[in-house]
Amino acid sequence: MSRFILGSGSPRRLELLAQLGIVPDAVRPPDIDEDPKGAELPRPYCARMAREKVAAVEADADDVVLCADTTVALGRRILGKPADADEARAFLKLMSGRRHRVVTAVAVRKGAQVWQKDVVSIVCMKNLSEPEISGYLATEDWRGKAGGYGIQGPASALIPWISGSFTGIVGLPLAETAGLLQAAGLKVWA
Repeated sequence: MSRFILGSGSPRRLELLAQLGIVPDAVRPPDIDEDPKGAELPRPYCARMAREKVAAVEADADDVVLCADTTVALGRRILGKPADADEARAFLKLMSGRRHRVVTAVAVRKGAQVWQKDVVSIVCMKNLSEPEISGYLATEDWRGKAGGYGIQGPASALIPWISGSFTGIVGLPLAETAGLLQAAGLKVWA
């Protein structure tokens, strides 16, 4: 009997999987080096992270393992998870009044076979005032989130427009994820 293993500690990914009727048998966040290499571009970086994460999760040959990585990109620059409020403030100032990309790569593994897909969405952040930035930072919602914000929380008031996958921006594009899981033999909404 195969098990489904989520290789992520993200509560948002658990919630999104629940929308597909899927509850993991185990949650095993991999411990890998997530630093970008040299001049690595955001989309290839994100895809590499998903591949390396899914390869690092311990599982039996019949188990289905899912890992994902979400990267916020402003041009060629990768905006990771801010280390502190000052870095989160700097990220918000960089994105203020501009469009940026959110890339989420998903990798699913069963045995030696890996299925992978990455989804790119465009997010427009409004011109942010200093009180808006300070107010958002005070919510603490920026912690542990790529680019220093989560679209599904208070930051939604800062984002007037998106193009692409809302669930991909949150951290797991459900349409693509459902397809990958079905390719690996996992039933969706079962």
